[in-house]
Amino acid sequence: MTTLNWETEAVCRILDANLDRAREGIRIIEEWCRFALNNGHFVQVCKQIRQTLAQWHSNDIRQARNTEQDEGTTLTHPLEEQRENCQQLLQINFSRTQEALRVLEEYGKVYDPRLGKTCKQLRYQLYILETDLLGSSPQHKLQSAQLYLVTTPSENLFSIVEGALKGGVSVVQYRNKQADDSQQIAEAQALCELCHRYGALFLMNDRADLAVAVNADGVHLGQQDLPITVARQILGPNKIIGRSTSNPLELDSAIAEGANYVGVGPIYQTPTKPGKSPAGMEYIDYAIKHSPIPWFAIGGINSENIATVVEAGAPRVAVVRAIMEARDPQKATQSLLSPFQNHV
Repeated sequence: MTTLNWETEAVCRILDANLDRAREGIRIIEEWCRFALNNGHFVQVCKQIRQTLAQWHSNDIRQARNTEQDEGTTLTHPLEEQRENCQQLLQINFSRTQEALRVLEEYGKVYDPRLGKTCKQLRYQLYILETDLLGSSPQHKLQSAQLYLVTTPSENLFSIVEGALKGGVSVVQYRNKQADDSQQIAEAQALCELCHRYGALFLMNDRADLAVAVNADGVHLGQQDLPITVARQILGPNKIIGRSTSNPLELDSAIAEGANYVGVGPIYQTPTKPGKSPAGMEYIDYAIKHSPIPWFAIGGINSENIATVVEAGAPRVAVVRAIMEARDPQKATQSLLSPFQNHV
């Protein structure tokens, strides 16, 4: 590199700091892939990026380090002191690593064009990993979901659910309180495989233990079910836990306990919640203003009133009879989704 000594030293300091930053960021992502996801492919991609960067972290670059005179070591921001969840942590470290690779790409052109070219290729690999890892995560799918089906016992259970999946349902909760454990496991395993074939989430009602047994994406809990902290111990950090709520106090409590999403309702009178007074549109308004986590309006919602619920601001809706009792579950699902497409 034919430049002035002071410029050479400055470039090496920049490369040193960003090689450290990129390797640290990718290691944080790698640990999640290894210990939470148990995904060998993702681990291997992270390790390959990290080891490639390590080969460029040469002695002349390291020797330019001058931590004592680095003005950046004392700079911080309150948002850096906390993370809301692991999803946010991963997103932040993907961004951090991508920024570092961009710096390495540009200053690498001055130091050694091969470094610039290498870091450009690594940056694109990281973009692909980010899409594959975060885009396929249960939390990401939950965030983008619009329609959620809660099943009821039926002789045509599997054909109904498959019709709903073909129509565009994003989440399916298996609910059969009358069945014994062996029946629930058999039906839930088949439904879980079916949902995953269509790229949808599959949740168990009430039973965190059965959710583990069938490799469900998570569990939905009622107000009288397990505490969320106990369910989390059973399920682990990467599964979804939802909670039914019928008033602001229950919603606030579910958020504080660490729920990944909440049901907000019943919006209308429904036979699935006998004796439960409708929460109405006022509760939707409260959820819009106070829920930082995904929420689904639920309770008596059907093709005739779903447009009203969506226009009131509900970004997601859960239904039972509107699909389970429909003559054509696929068409019923498409009809239920149409207000979301029309609402801007």
